[in-house]
Amino acid sequence: MVYTVTLNPALDHIVYTSNLKTGAVNRMNREIFDAGGKGINVSVVLNELSVKSKALGFTAGFTGEEIERRLCERGIDTDFVRLSSGMSRVNVKLKDYTTDGVMETEINSDGPDISDEALKEFFVKLGVIEDGDVLVLAGSVPKSLPNNIYEHILEYLSAKNIKVAVDASGELLTSTLKWKPFIIKPNLDELGEIFGERPNSKVEAIGYAKTLQEMGAKNVLVSMAGDGAFLLNEQGETVFCDACSGKVRNSVGAGDSMLAGFLSGILDGDTDEEYALMLGTAAGGATAFSDGLAKKAAILDLMKVLLKKHGEKSV
Repeated sequence: MVYTVTLNPALDHIVYTSNLKTGAVNRMNREIFDAGGKGINVSVVLNELSVKSKALGFTAGFTGEEIERRLCERGIDTDFVRLSSGMSRVNVKLKDYTTDGVMETEINSDGPDISDEALKEFFVKLGVIEDGDVLVLAGSVPKSLPNNIYEHILEYLSAKNIKVAVDASGELLTSTLKWKPFIIKPNLDELGEIFGERPNSKVEAIGYAKTLQEMGAKNVLVSMAGDGAFLLNEQGETVFCDACSGKVRNSVGAGDSMLAGFLSGILDGDTDEEYALMLGTAAGGATAFSDGLAKKAAILDLMKVLLKKHGEKSV
């Protein structure tokens, strides 16, 4: 079983406009509400690829109820801790279409406070994870939780033989490395945040990835936007995949989709790392070229192109 953790989920309000004018009244072209948060995004894309998961975390208020309802509607299992006060955050994603392309603006709120009692309940729910399961820790944490909460989670589960994937930034990521996560997925900006300088080339990015591996990560998956992605595997080998071609419409959730696609591929015993990396790249591209998270048909279409380009077997 795959378990995804989103400690600060959101109800995303995605607003589409054309040629937004600040300081004036604007009319939206359309709007979408959807459950959001990095771990939730991973669950949604895994579901598209027929991989079952259970979403864990905290929800509160009527917005929390709507997050859970929407996930249930998609057929995704959840086991959130329901907080007695506060409200799950609403994040506004503004997509303004101009003659120069799409300008994306995000306005994210803080989310509810997590009490000590609620945190204890959450750890009880983590206790159901068994040997052989996969745990995905993704995204930011509420201000009421310590910035090394992922480290505490991994310490709590350290006696179990599970695969851990971490998609986070800064200390939230680096504090997990001593627990030797199966895979981490930084992008170039996150590498820059960790090391104080954004890598300017693939060679520099690989060097940073090797340092993270020396710090404890078994595998390092690095997304490089238009330059594709690479995997630094446990054997110290680097596998590359070119970026997919298409018109970018959306950056929200592309990295989460890549992680979901890679996990879907690598958990299939009949596929290798290169195939899994291509599937991750296809999933990330399918989200980037869509108005929302990737759909299975779009992922498979891009996967066919990548497989043909890399001379592999067809889907």
